[in-house]
Amino acid sequence: MVTPRSRIHRLRRLLPAALVAALVALPVIGAARPADVPAPRPTSSAVALGPVDSASLRARFAATRADIEAAERTAEEHGDGERASALEAMAAADRHFLTFDGRDGGRTAEVFGDLARAERIAVVVPGADVTVDNYWRLRDGSRSLRRELPAGSAVIAWLGYRPPSTISLATVNSERGSDAGHALRAFVAELTDALPQARTTLVCHSYGTVVCAHAASRSPVADIVLCGSPGTGYQDVGSLHTHATVWAGRGRDDWIADVPHLRLRLGFTEVGLGTDPLSPEFGARVFDAGDGGHSDYFAPGSPSLRNIARIVAGRAPSGTSSGGHHA
Repeated sequence: MVTPRSRIHRLRRLLPAALVAALVALPVIGAARPADVPAPRPTSSAVALGPVDSASLRARFAATRADIEAAERTAEEHGDGERASALEAMAAADRHFLTFDGRDGGRTAEVFGDLARAERIAVVVPGADVTVDNYWRLRDGSRSLRRELPAGSAVIAWLGYRPPSTISLATVNSERGSDAGHALRAFVAELTDALPQARTTLVCHSYGTVVCAHAASRSPVADIVLCGSPGTGYQDVGSLHTHATVWAGRGRDDWIADVPHLRLRLGFTEVGLGTDPLSPEFGARVFDAGDGGHSDYFAPGSPSLRNIARIVAGRAPSGTSSGGHHA
């Protein structure tokens, strides 16, 4: 008789072979992707954030809105209605972007809440398949987190890198996460210089946990929250060289639990993202993420969202176990 448990064990055995096969198949899939939609060089992102107050933020939001509108016009001229529609929504008067760059798939950082008066900030880092065209996925989760937080909180949705496609070789190694980690570390440093009084937390989902792990070293953040992580590319928390408290949570219906936690050197590349962040060997503090699936960590009313909000607020989440968490 084939039981659910035996199916899972069989999947665990088959997936490593599938990853090896991906080395051949996935570059072909990646080559078939459509070309990027062109966009002009932004004007606002070239200027450092600097000291933050309400007036300076209003000026910056206006400048990024102008950059988004310029990218929207370019997308229309290019004949890409989907991109133009997404950019039109981003340029709405009630949207607030710290940064925007429409080139190379798009880079953004959107603010939810009063950043100038924030005592605590969550920077949400998305995983695979999030783009400007489906940016609402990142926006909805970030808005849900802001609603769950107490007054004096702000959330920044950080799409500061080009996330890989789920069906791609890039999702089974940490190369893109390493490059993106440098960008995230620089963003956090700039944010901390501008708002030194705020307590900052990285909230990272799926492949975004790889990005956050690479940004961890020397990042002045209080906490790093790994949600639905396939692995970080690091063996354990000590390897991150961070003074932040590292948390890990995974929903009981999240398919990511069936990804093999291995790391293999195969000729020209590495495959796999290493130790399971929920394992005692990794050493993170594990929080209860409820029964949800891979896309449910920011679902309103969910245990995962409540616990993420408690961590951002500097409070202990419910259902916590500790494996050691400092470098």
